[in-house]
Amino acid sequence: MNSNRAALMIALLGALPGIYLRASGTHFGTVADTALYGLSIVAAAFLLGWAAEAAEVDITQGLAVALIALVAVLPEYAVSMSFAWKAGTDPAFAPYAVANMTGGNRLLIGAAWPVLVFIIWWRSRLRELVLEKSHAIEVLTLAGVSIYALIIPIRGTIEIYDAAVLFLGFVAYMWIVARAPSEEPDLMGPARIIGGLPATQRRTAVGTLFVYSAIAILASAEPFAEGLVHTGAAFGIDEFVLVQWLAPFASEAPEFLVAGLLAWRGRAGVGMGALLSSKVNQWTLLIGGLPLAYGLARHGWAGLPLDPRQQEEMFLTAAQSIFAVAVVLSLSLSTREALTLFAMFAVTFIVPNTEVRLIAAVIYFVLAVGIVIVQRKELGALIRAARETVAETNAAAHTAHETHH
Repeated sequence: MNSNRAALMIALLGALPGIYLRASGTHFGTVADTALYGLSIVAAAFLLGWAAEAAEVDITQGLAVALIALVAVLPEYAVSMSFAWKAGTDPAFAPYAVANMTGGNRLLIGAAWPVLVFIIWWRSRLRELVLEKSHAIEVLTLAGVSIYALIIPIRGTIEIYDAAVLFLGFVAYMWIVARAPSEEPDLMGPARIIGGLPATQRRTAVGTLFVYSAIAILASAEPFAEGLVHTGAAFGIDEFVLVQWLAPFASEAPEFLVAGLLAWRGRAGVGMGALLSSKVNQWTLLIGGLPLAYGLARHGWAGLPLDPRQQEEMFLTAAQSIFAVAVVLSLSLSTREALTLFAMFAVTFIVPNTEVRLIAAVIYFVLAVGIVIVQRKELGALIRAARETVAETNAAAHTAHETHH
Protein backbone atom coordinates (compact mmCIF):
# COMPACT_ATOMS: atom_id res chain seq x y z
CA MET A 1 0.00 0.00 0.00
CA ASN A 2 2.84 2.38 0.84
CA SER A 3 4.46 1.70 -2.53
CA ASN A 4 1.14 2.50 -4.24
CA ARG A 5 0.87 5.81 -2.38
CA ALA A 6 4.47 6.58 -3.29
CA ALA A 7 3.76 5.82 -6.97
CA LEU A 8 0.74 8.13 -6.86
CA MET A 9 2.79 10.96 -5.32
CA ILE A 10 5.65 10.49 -7.81
CA ALA A 11 3.21 10.67 -10.73
CA LEU A 12 1.52 13.78 -9.29
CA LEU A 13 4.89 15.51 -8.96
CA GLY A 14 6.10 14.19 -12.32
CA ALA A 15 3.19 15.86 -14.16
CA LEU A 16 3.96 19.23 -12.60
CA PRO A 17 7.07 20.41 -14.59
CA GLY A 18 5.18 20.75 -17.87
CA ILE A 19 2.44 22.83 -16.25
CA TYR A 20 5.03 25.03 -14.52
CA LEU A 21 7.16 25.56 -17.65
CA ARG A 22 4.14 26.44 -19.80
CA ALA A 23 2.51 28.72 -17.22
CA SER A 24 5.69 30.55 -16.21
CA GLY A 25 7.35 30.73 -19.63
CA THR A 26 10.56 29.32 -18.13
CA HIS A 27 13.10 27.79 -20.54
CA PHE A 28 16.09 25.59 -19.77
CA GLY A 29 17.00 24.89 -23.39
CA THR A 30 15.34 22.79 -26.10
CA VAL A 31 16.59 19.39 -24.94
CA ALA A 32 15.91 19.99 -21.23
CA ASP A 33 12.48 21.51 -21.86
CA THR A 34 11.51 18.65 -24.19
CA ALA A 35 12.59 16.08 -21.58
CA LEU A 36 10.55 17.79 -18.84
CA TYR A 37 7.48 18.08 -21.04
CA GLY A 38 7.87 14.41 -21.94
CA LEU A 39 8.11 13.50 -18.23
CA SER A 40 4.85 15.38 -17.59
CA ILE A 41 3.07 13.50 -20.38
CA VAL A 42 4.24 10.12 -19.07
CA ALA A 43 3.27 10.97 -15.47
CA ALA A 44 -0.14 12.29 -16.59
CA ALA A 45 -0.73 9.07 -18.53
CA PHE A 46 -0.20 7.02 -15.35
CA LEU A 47 -2.56 9.29 -13.38
CA LEU A 48 -5.14 9.13 -16.15
CA GLY A 49 -5.06 5.33 -16.20
CA TRP A 50 -5.46 5.03 -12.43
CA ALA A 51 -8.26 7.62 -12.30
CA ALA A 52 -10.16 5.95 -15.15
CA GLU A 53 -9.92 2.53 -13.49
CA ALA A 54 -11.15 3.96 -10.19
CA ALA A 55 -13.98 5.71 -12.07
CA GLU A 56 -15.39 2.29 -12.99
CA VAL A 57 -16.74 2.09 -9.43
CA ASP A 58 -19.19 4.89 -10.27
CA ILE A 59 -19.65 4.81 -14.05
CA THR A 60 -19.76 2.12 -16.71
CA GLN A 61 -16.51 0.64 -17.95
CA GLY A 62 -17.38 1.75 -21.48
CA LEU A 63 -17.73 5.37 -20.43
CA ALA A 64 -14.54 5.18 -18.34
CA VAL A 65 -12.64 3.80 -21.34
CA ALA A 66 -14.12 6.50 -23.60
CA LEU A 67 -13.00 9.16 -21.12
CA ILE A 68 -9.49 7.67 -21.05
CA ALA A 69 -9.39 7.87 -24.83
CA LEU A 70 -10.79 11.39 -24.96
CA VAL A 71 -8.32 12.84 -22.46
CA ALA A 72 -5.35 10.85 -23.75
CA VAL A 73 -5.93 12.06 -27.31
CA LEU A 74 -6.05 15.74 -26.28
CA PRO A 75 -2.40 16.33 -27.36
CA GLU A 76 -3.25 15.25 -30.90
CA TYR A 77 -6.16 17.69 -30.93
CA ALA A 78 -3.94 20.50 -29.63
CA VAL A 79 -1.32 20.00 -32.34
CA SER A 80 -3.68 19.39 -35.28
CA MET A 81 -6.06 22.21 -34.37
CA SER A 82 -3.11 24.58 -34.00
CA PHE A 83 -2.00 23.80 -37.56
CA ALA A 84 -5.60 24.11 -38.87
CA TRP A 85 -6.01 27.49 -37.16
CA LYS A 86 -2.73 28.76 -38.63
CA ALA A 87 -3.84 27.50 -42.05
CA GLY A 88 -6.78 29.92 -41.85
CA THR A 89 -4.38 32.84 -42.29
CA ASP A 90 -1.46 31.04 -43.96
CA PRO A 91 -2.41 28.27 -46.46
CA ALA A 92 1.09 26.79 -46.13
CA PHE A 93 0.01 25.23 -42.81
CA ALA A 94 -2.98 23.33 -44.29
CA PRO A 95 -0.95 20.25 -45.34
CA TYR A 96 0.59 20.06 -41.86
CA ALA A 97 -2.83 19.90 -40.16
CA VAL A 98 -3.88 16.92 -42.27
CA ALA A 99 -0.42 15.31 -42.12
CA ASN A 100 -0.44 15.37 -38.33
CA MET A 101 -3.93 13.85 -38.23
CA THR A 102 -3.24 11.07 -40.74
CA GLY A 103 0.12 10.27 -39.14
CA GLY A 104 -1.47 9.98 -35.70
CA ASN A 105 -4.29 7.76 -36.99
CA ARG A 106 -1.96 5.40 -38.83
CA LEU A 107 0.40 5.15 -35.86
CA LEU A 108 -2.52 4.16 -33.67
CA ILE A 109 -3.47 1.15 -35.80
CA GLY A 110 -0.11 0.29 -37.35
CA ALA A 111 1.97 0.53 -34.18
CA ALA A 112 -0.15 0.71 -30.99
CA TRP A 113 -2.48 -2.21 -31.80
CA PRO A 114 0.42 -4.59 -32.60
CA VAL A 115 2.31 -3.47 -29.48
CA LEU A 116 -0.65 -4.45 -27.30
CA VAL A 117 -0.75 -7.92 -28.84
CA PHE A 118 3.01 -8.23 -28.32
CA ILE A 119 2.62 -7.29 -24.64
CA ILE A 120 0.00 -10.00 -24.19
CA TRP A 121 2.24 -12.56 -25.88
CA TRP A 122 5.25 -11.45 -23.83
CA ARG A 123 3.36 -11.60 -20.53
CA SER A 124 1.28 -14.73 -21.03
CA ARG A 125 2.31 -16.31 -24.36
CA LEU A 126 -1.27 -15.90 -25.59
CA ARG A 127 -1.42 -15.42 -29.35
CA GLU A 128 -4.71 -13.58 -29.46
CA LEU A 129 -6.22 -10.48 -27.85
CA VAL A 130 -9.93 -11.05 -27.23
CA LEU A 131 -12.42 -8.20 -26.83
CA GLU A 132 -15.71 -8.24 -24.95
CA LYS A 133 -18.87 -8.19 -27.08
CA SER A 134 -19.65 -4.63 -25.93
CA HIS A 135 -16.74 -3.41 -28.08
CA ALA A 136 -18.85 -4.28 -31.14
CA ILE A 137 -20.21 -0.73 -30.76
CA GLU A 138 -16.75 0.79 -31.30
CA VAL A 139 -15.98 -1.53 -34.22
CA LEU A 140 -19.22 -0.76 -36.06
CA THR A 141 -18.91 2.98 -35.36
CA LEU A 142 -15.36 2.91 -36.71
CA ALA A 143 -16.59 1.03 -39.79
CA GLY A 144 -19.23 3.65 -40.50
CA VAL A 145 -17.01 6.72 -40.09
CA SER A 146 -14.14 5.08 -42.02
CA ILE A 147 -16.39 4.38 -45.00
CA TYR A 148 -17.72 7.95 -44.82
CA ALA A 149 -14.16 9.32 -44.64
CA LEU A 150 -13.46 7.87 -48.12
CA ILE A 151 -15.60 10.68 -49.56
CA ILE A 152 -13.25 13.36 -48.21
CA PRO A 153 -10.10 12.68 -50.30
CA ILE A 154 -12.22 12.13 -53.41
CA ARG A 155 -13.80 15.56 -52.91
CA GLY A 156 -10.49 17.20 -51.95
CA THR A 157 -11.76 19.23 -48.98
CA ILE A 158 -12.92 18.65 -45.41
CA GLU A 159 -16.20 20.58 -45.19
CA ILE A 160 -18.25 21.89 -42.28
CA TYR A 161 -21.02 19.38 -43.02
CA ASP A 162 -18.43 16.60 -42.67
CA ALA A 163 -17.90 17.90 -39.13
CA ALA A 164 -21.66 17.72 -38.47
CA VAL A 165 -21.92 14.11 -39.70
CA LEU A 166 -18.83 12.96 -37.80
CA PHE A 167 -19.83 14.77 -34.59
CA LEU A 168 -23.25 13.09 -34.70
CA GLY A 169 -21.51 9.73 -35.04
CA PHE A 170 -19.44 10.45 -31.94
CA VAL A 171 -22.45 11.63 -29.92
CA ALA A 172 -24.38 8.45 -30.80
CA TYR A 173 -21.40 6.31 -29.81
CA MET A 174 -20.94 8.11 -26.46
CA TRP A 175 -24.68 7.88 -25.72
CA ILE A 176 -24.56 4.09 -26.03
CA VAL A 177 -21.32 3.43 -24.11
CA ALA A 178 -22.34 5.81 -21.30
CA ARG A 179 -25.42 3.67 -20.58
CA ALA A 180 -23.95 0.21 -21.19
CA PRO A 181 -23.84 -2.11 -18.15
CA SER A 182 -20.49 -3.39 -16.90
CA GLU A 183 -19.07 -5.72 -14.29
CA GLU A 184 -17.70 -4.77 -10.89
CA PRO A 185 -14.10 -3.59 -11.46
CA ASP A 186 -11.13 -5.46 -9.97
CA LEU A 187 -8.84 -2.60 -9.01
CA MET A 188 -5.11 -2.90 -8.36
CA GLY A 189 -2.27 -0.57 -7.36
CA PRO A 190 -2.95 3.16 -6.92
CA ALA A 191 -6.36 2.71 -8.54
CA ARG A 192 -7.40 0.57 -5.58
CA ILE A 193 -6.46 3.36 -3.16
CA ILE A 194 -8.59 5.86 -5.09
CA GLY A 195 -11.46 3.41 -5.65
CA GLY A 196 -11.53 2.49 -1.95
CA LEU A 197 -12.22 6.04 -0.79
CA PRO A 198 -15.69 7.04 0.46
CA ALA A 199 -18.01 7.96 -2.42
CA THR A 200 -17.71 11.76 -2.22
CA GLN A 201 -13.93 11.69 -1.75
CA ARG A 202 -13.52 9.09 -4.51
CA ARG A 203 -15.51 11.10 -7.05
CA THR A 204 -13.67 14.28 -6.11
CA ALA A 205 -10.31 12.52 -6.42
CA VAL A 206 -11.19 10.97 -9.78
CA GLY A 207 -12.50 14.26 -11.16
CA THR A 208 -9.45 16.14 -9.89
CA LEU A 209 -7.06 13.63 -11.43
CA PHE A 210 -8.87 13.76 -14.78
CA VAL A 211 -8.67 17.56 -14.83
CA TYR A 212 -5.06 17.61 -13.58
CA SER A 213 -4.00 15.03 -16.19
CA ALA A 214 -5.78 16.94 -18.96
CA ILE A 215 -4.08 20.20 -17.92
CA ALA A 216 -0.66 18.53 -17.80
CA ILE A 217 -1.18 16.88 -21.20
CA LEU A 218 -2.51 20.02 -22.88
CA ALA A 219 0.27 22.15 -21.37
CA SER A 220 2.99 19.72 -22.43
CA ALA A 221 1.87 18.27 -25.76
CA GLU A 222 2.49 21.12 -28.18
CA PRO A 223 5.89 22.24 -26.76
CA PHE A 224 6.96 18.60 -26.49
CA ALA A 225 6.05 17.97 -30.13
CA GLU A 226 7.72 21.23 -31.22
CA GLY A 227 10.82 20.37 -29.19
CA LEU A 228 11.09 17.02 -30.94
CA VAL A 229 10.54 18.67 -34.33
CA HIS A 230 13.25 21.28 -33.66
CA THR A 231 15.63 18.61 -32.42
CA GLY A 232 14.95 16.50 -35.51
CA ALA A 233 15.33 19.51 -37.81
CA ALA A 234 18.74 20.19 -36.25
CA PHE A 235 19.74 16.73 -37.51
CA GLY A 236 18.52 17.52 -41.03
CA ILE A 237 15.26 15.54 -40.96
CA ASP A 238 12.57 16.77 -43.40
CA GLU A 239 10.02 19.06 -41.69
CA PHE A 240 7.01 17.38 -43.30
CA VAL A 241 8.18 13.98 -42.03
CA LEU A 242 8.61 15.44 -38.55
CA VAL A 243 5.09 16.89 -38.57
CA GLN A 244 3.52 13.69 -39.88
CA TRP A 245 5.37 11.18 -37.73
CA LEU A 246 7.52 12.58 -34.93
CA ALA A 247 4.99 15.13 -33.62
CA PRO A 248 2.09 12.60 -33.66
CA PHE A 249 4.31 10.02 -31.96
CA ALA A 250 4.87 12.54 -29.17
CA SER A 251 1.24 13.61 -28.95
CA GLU A 252 -0.06 10.02 -29.11
CA ALA A 253 2.29 8.98 -26.27
CA PRO A 254 -0.32 9.30 -23.47
CA GLU A 255 -2.84 6.92 -25.06
CA PHE A 256 -0.08 4.47 -26.05
CA LEU A 257 1.18 4.47 -22.47
CA VAL A 258 -2.26 4.13 -20.87
CA ALA A 259 -3.21 1.21 -23.14
CA GLY A 260 0.20 -0.43 -22.68
CA LEU A 261 -0.02 -0.15 -18.90
CA LEU A 262 -3.49 -1.70 -18.89
CA ALA A 263 -2.24 -4.58 -21.07
CA TRP A 264 0.83 -5.10 -18.86
CA ARG A 265 -1.45 -5.41 -15.84
CA GLY A 266 -3.57 -8.07 -17.51
CA ARG A 267 -6.34 -5.78 -18.76
CA ALA A 268 -5.43 -5.92 -22.45
CA GLY A 269 -9.10 -5.97 -23.49
CA VAL A 270 -9.68 -2.67 -21.70
CA GLY A 271 -6.46 -1.27 -23.20
CA MET A 272 -7.55 -2.27 -26.69
CA GLY A 273 -10.97 -0.80 -25.98
CA ALA A 274 -9.26 2.50 -25.12
CA LEU A 275 -7.34 2.43 -28.41
CA LEU A 276 -10.52 1.62 -30.34
CA SER A 277 -12.27 4.50 -28.62
CA SER A 278 -9.30 6.77 -29.38
CA LYS A 279 -9.54 5.81 -33.03
CA VAL A 280 -13.28 6.54 -33.04
CA ASN A 281 -12.90 10.00 -31.52
CA GLN A 282 -9.92 10.86 -33.74
CA TRP A 283 -11.85 9.75 -36.80
CA THR A 284 -14.86 11.85 -35.72
CA LEU A 285 -14.01 14.78 -33.44
CA LEU A 286 -10.46 15.35 -34.71
CA ILE A 287 -11.29 15.29 -38.43
CA GLY A 288 -14.49 17.25 -37.82
CA GLY A 289 -12.64 19.85 -35.76
CA LEU A 290 -10.17 20.72 -38.52
CA PRO A 291 -12.60 22.63 -40.80
CA LEU A 292 -14.09 24.35 -37.74
CA ALA A 293 -10.69 25.68 -36.61
CA TYR A 294 -9.83 26.60 -40.20
CA GLY A 295 -13.17 28.35 -40.78
CA LEU A 296 -13.04 30.30 -37.52
CA ALA A 297 -9.56 31.57 -38.34
CA ARG A 298 -10.77 32.65 -41.81
CA HIS A 299 -14.02 34.12 -40.43
CA GLY A 300 -15.96 31.98 -42.88
CA TRP A 301 -17.10 28.41 -43.58
CA ALA A 302 -14.84 27.38 -46.43
CA GLY A 303 -13.68 23.75 -46.27
CA LEU A 304 -10.09 22.89 -45.39
CA PRO A 305 -8.39 22.15 -48.75
CA LEU A 306 -6.36 19.00 -49.36
CA ASP A 307 -3.43 19.06 -51.77
CA PRO A 308 -2.76 15.92 -53.87
CA ARG A 309 -0.33 14.52 -51.28
CA GLN A 310 -2.88 14.93 -48.48
CA GLN A 311 -5.63 13.36 -50.59
CA GLU A 312 -3.39 10.32 -50.95
CA GLU A 313 -2.59 10.29 -47.23
CA MET A 314 -6.26 10.60 -46.30
CA PHE A 315 -7.26 7.86 -48.75
CA LEU A 316 -4.55 5.55 -47.36
CA THR A 317 -5.58 6.28 -43.76
CA ALA A 318 -9.24 5.50 -44.52
CA ALA A 319 -8.20 2.28 -46.29
CA GLN A 320 -6.09 1.24 -43.29
CA SER A 321 -9.06 1.92 -40.97
CA ILE A 322 -11.38 -0.22 -43.08
CA PHE A 323 -8.84 -3.06 -43.09
CA ALA A 324 -8.43 -2.73 -39.31
CA VAL A 325 -12.21 -3.01 -38.88
CA ALA A 326 -12.21 -6.17 -41.02
CA VAL A 327 -9.41 -7.64 -38.89
CA VAL A 328 -11.36 -7.17 -35.64
CA LEU A 329 -14.73 -8.34 -36.99
CA SER A 330 -14.27 -11.41 -34.78
CA LEU A 331 -13.68 -9.13 -31.76
CA SER A 332 -10.17 -10.48 -31.54
CA LEU A 333 -6.71 -9.61 -32.84
CA SER A 334 -4.17 -12.40 -33.37
CA THR A 335 -0.39 -12.12 -33.49
CA ARG A 336 -0.51 -12.84 -37.26
CA GLU A 337 -3.03 -10.07 -37.84
CA ALA A 338 -1.02 -7.69 -35.64
CA LEU A 339 2.14 -8.44 -37.62
CA THR A 340 0.25 -7.76 -40.87
CA LEU A 341 -0.94 -4.40 -39.55
CA PHE A 342 2.58 -3.48 -38.50
CA ALA A 343 4.23 -4.70 -41.72
CA MET A 344 1.84 -2.75 -43.95
CA PHE A 345 2.32 0.36 -41.83
CA ALA A 346 6.11 -0.05 -41.86
CA VAL A 347 6.25 -0.26 -45.66
CA THR A 348 4.32 2.98 -46.15
CA PHE A 349 6.44 4.62 -43.46
CA ILE A 350 9.80 3.54 -44.90
CA VAL A 351 8.86 4.18 -48.57
CA PRO A 352 6.69 7.34 -48.55
CA ASN A 353 5.91 7.85 -52.22
CA THR A 354 2.71 8.08 -54.26
CA GLU A 355 2.97 4.62 -55.83
CA VAL A 356 3.48 2.87 -52.50
CA ARG A 357 0.63 4.78 -50.85
CA LEU A 358 -1.82 3.93 -53.62
CA ILE A 359 -0.71 0.28 -53.87
CA ALA A 360 -0.94 -0.09 -50.09
CA ALA A 361 -4.45 1.43 -50.10
CA VAL A 362 -5.58 -1.04 -52.78
CA ILE A 363 -4.04 -3.95 -50.84
CA TYR A 364 -5.85 -2.81 -47.69
CA PHE A 365 -9.17 -2.76 -49.57
CA VAL A 366 -8.62 -6.16 -51.24
CA LEU A 367 -7.64 -7.76 -47.92
CA ALA A 368 -10.60 -6.15 -46.16
CA VAL A 369 -13.07 -7.42 -48.76
CA GLY A 370 -11.49 -10.89 -48.61
CA ILE A 371 -11.76 -11.00 -44.82
CA VAL A 372 -15.39 -9.85 -44.84
CA ILE A 373 -16.29 -12.53 -47.42
CA VAL A 374 -14.50 -15.30 -45.52
CA GLN A 375 -15.74 -14.13 -42.13
CA ARG A 376 -19.26 -13.05 -43.13
CA LYS A 377 -20.62 -15.11 -40.24
CA GLU A 378 -18.40 -13.07 -37.91
CA LEU A 379 -19.92 -9.90 -39.36
CA GLY A 380 -23.37 -11.18 -38.49
CA ALA A 381 -22.19 -12.09 -35.00
CA LEU A 382 -20.68 -8.61 -34.59
CA ILE A 383 -23.97 -6.94 -35.53
CA ARG A 384 -25.86 -9.24 -33.12
CA ALA A 385 -23.36 -8.41 -30.36
CA ALA A 386 -23.94 -4.69 -30.97
CA ARG A 387 -27.72 -5.18 -30.87
CA GLU A 388 -27.45 -7.18 -27.65
CA THR A 389 -25.29 -4.45 -26.11
CA VAL A 390 -27.82 -1.78 -27.07
CA ALA A 391 -30.67 -3.95 -25.71
CA GLU A 392 -28.80 -4.52 -22.44
CA THR A 393 -28.08 -0.80 -22.29
CA ASN A 394 -31.76 0.06 -22.70
CA ALA A 395 -32.77 -2.57 -20.14
CA ALA A 396 -30.21 -1.29 -17.62
CA ALA A 397 -31.35 2.30 -18.18
CA HIS A 398 -35.01 1.28 -17.76
CA THR A 399 -34.22 -0.62 -14.55
CA ALA A 400 -32.29 2.34 -13.16
CA HIS A 401 -35.22 4.63 -14.03
CA GLU A 402 -37.74 2.32 -12.32
CA THR A 403 -35.52 2.02 -9.24
CA HIS A 404 -35.13 5.79 -9.05
CA HIS A 405 -38.92 6.24 -9.08
